[in-house]
Amino acid sequence: MPDELARFLEAHPQTTHLDAVLFDLCGNAYGKRMPRAHMAKFFAVGSPICAAMSLVDVQGNTADPMGYGFSDGDPDATVMPVTGTLAPVPWNIGIAQVLCTPASASSGEPFWYDPRIVLSRTVSILHEAGLRPVVAAELEFYLIDQRRCDNGAPLPVKSPETGIAEAAGKVLSLAKLDEYQPFISAVEAACAAQGIPSSTIISEYGAGQFEVNLEHRDDPVKAADDACLLRRVIQSVARQFGMEATFMSKPFPDMAGSGLHVHASMLGADGRNLFDDRRPDGQAMLSHAVAGLQATMAEAMAIFAPNLNVFRRFAANNFTPVTKDWGENNRSVAFRVPVSSGASRRIEHRASGAEANPYLVIAAVLAGMHHGIENRLDPGPMHTGNAGAEIDPDLPLTPWDSLRALRAATILPHWLGANYPAIYASVKEAELAAFMGAISRREYEWYL
Repeated sequence: MPDELARFLEAHPQTTHLDAVLFDLCGNAYGKRMPRAHMAKFFAVGSPICAAMSLVDVQGNTADPMGYGFSDGDPDATVMPVTGTLAPVPWNIGIAQVLCTPASASSGEPFWYDPRIVLSRTVSILHEAGLRPVVAAELEFYLIDQRRCDNGAPLPVKSPETGIAEAAGKVLSLAKLDEYQPFISAVEAACAAQGIPSSTIISEYGAGQFEVNLEHRDDPVKAADDACLLRRVIQSVARQFGMEATFMSKPFPDMAGSGLHVHASMLGADGRNLFDDRRPDGQAMLSHAVAGLQATMAEAMAIFAPNLNVFRRFAANNFTPVTKDWGENNRSVAFRVPVSSGASRRIEHRASGAEANPYLVIAAVLAGMHHGIENRLDPGPMHTGNAGAEIDPDLPLTPWDSLRALRAATILPHWLGANYPAIYASVKEAELAAFMGAISRREYEWYL
């Protein structure tokens, strides 16, 4: 029995089952559950799983992109556990989990289209260039009622104190945190048990909306693991409390949207932050990185906004980026430089919806930053004041335009993989076509 597994079972003798956990193109968890008797063999040789699962859409369907799914007969992959990720599942006593990566069952080669491997490839390119990115994510979400309206729309969550449905948000309200503290404490305990470095939590603008921050990691893959696992924790713990948690970007049309914000800096070979404003070239390096993000924003928009609902966030005067502007301590821009100095100086990337895939978002962000640094690009002057008054017509702010921009990408393929933009676009185009195949209630009300 591998040492990691033996130590874990000694510390958690009540463990009866193990979940092998992976995340698909949409960032949704999938995998398989095995009994304790099978764990040692799994750690030694892995386990088979459908290879196409890395490429399914949000409904779990395959579009057969590049012949993966139907054309190849849907072969098995071999999934192997990721060392150091074995952890208990606090909301399901007796269950443990381990993150996994898929590889070819015949050659053992990792699947180039698995999102975690896409990010690993991107990070490797930066490491080869002598750069070590440091990354953290912030995730916004809504707690909602477990019931639905007759038309399927969500209902606002009921206050645990009053039992009355939340009617409005109270941004940064400590009283609101007090109301939900049992839930918050359970989330924090689950994060601690699973090694997820959660930090602050705040009440946000929407009714029942919150934000959780994660600590910075000098391993972007682990930072993405943290974000994916945090979403799983929040949704699972919410169910324990008789609620649901959603990372849908715009569940309520008249309330604030939810985003996935990425904070990123870059260490050089000497281990110092290249953006440190005490360095002679610190501000210049940060500017180059921002310019690279500007250059890749249109190409990456389909990754930042992976479905039609996310685009409902993008509206003028909404603290959601609708231009490529950057600025110091300015929440209306796409690329914000928070109040920081020295080793903590960084860029906050604010474009992504909360349901976007953290592996792919971080890969696209790092690709843009590296592109700008490599080519010493100029981002233009910082924006002061409201950058969101008017929408930039050059940004692809519809799902159709964003997917066309991704297919035409000339920069991102170097980091994400030559064929990855096309394979991602194929999956999302098929998903969008299926979505548009349904006729909404409003269409009947307006046009019948």
